[in-house]
Amino acid sequence: MKKVLLVSAVTAGVLLAACQDNSTSPASQLAVTMASSFSATPAGFSELNSSFSTTGDEGPFMPSFDHGGGRGPEGPGFGGPGFGLGFMGGGLDGPFLGDGLRPFHANDGHCSFAASTGETCTDTTRDGLIVTRVSKYTTTNGTVQQSIDSTTNTVTTTVTVAGTSTRQDGDKSVVNEASTQTVTGLAKGSTQRTENGASKGSESSTGTSSQGAFTAARTTGDTVTGVVIPVASSTDGHPYPTAGTVIRSMSATVTISGQSPTTNTRREVITYDGSATAKVVITENGTTQNCTLPLPHGRLTCS
Repeated sequence: MKKVLLVSAVTAGVLLAACQDNSTSPASQLAVTMASSFSATPAGFSELNSSFSTTGDEGPFMPSFDHGGGRGPEGPGFGGPGFGLGFMGGGLDGPFLGDGLRPFHANDGHCSFAASTGETCTDTTRDGLIVTRVSKYTTTNGTVQQSIDSTTNTVTTTVTVAGTSTRQDGDKSVVNEASTQTVTGLAKGSTQRTENGASKGSESSTGTSSQGAFTAARTTGDTVTGVVIPVASSTDGHPYPTAGTVIRSMSATVTISGQSPTTNTRREVITYDGSATAKVVITENGTTQNCTLPLPHGRLTCS
């Protein structure tokens, strides 16, 4: 998978200046690697339930100066980040653009069921991270079910991801992530679904680069509140959210031995009001812009 790197206007100016004067100073190279800090979510984040694109992670963020910074695959929502260019963390996930709800996790043989807690599944990702997923399916009267059927009205899912990811060059990242999600209105005959949830995750990485030993910390999270998604119909195959808010945030800090820490922060607030245009407020490193997102699958633009 490939990622088209889109950066904010401020960061783009820094990168252009660095290219024009062929600077190889640590400050210039740090600007390059920090520009990619929002391009993808932390390793394993696609295992969570969140508003971030499920294709938006490609290993931990590393300040790899020798190779131009971090990487990440492109996801729905036009990748990013950057004012008017796209959303961070690989993009906004499909359900928040008009693709309807994603299928719920299916039993893959690593699961067990208990009436008190629901279905518990444990698996290991390609990066060696341990994923534990607990899903509880209930009917409209609160009866717990072993699997989803036409009478299921609510699905509540809790996911944790944890472990240490080690790259071939020996750089290591400790990953800790979690999410909760509740979706109601799933029973047959319902005309809309309502989603509430939250996610959070952190990476703590150590390694070496051409600039010396470093530590890199990145935190990612979101809160989904009262997002209402109509059920797809023959006349509306891409029902976009008609109510609710999504708040997303990321922060990355890199400290090179002997230098002061460098930090990037970004916050995105998406509001659905029943119209065909979502309102988006983006604050990046202290600068705020008001943006709009035509639904479904429009391109983010900022004034």
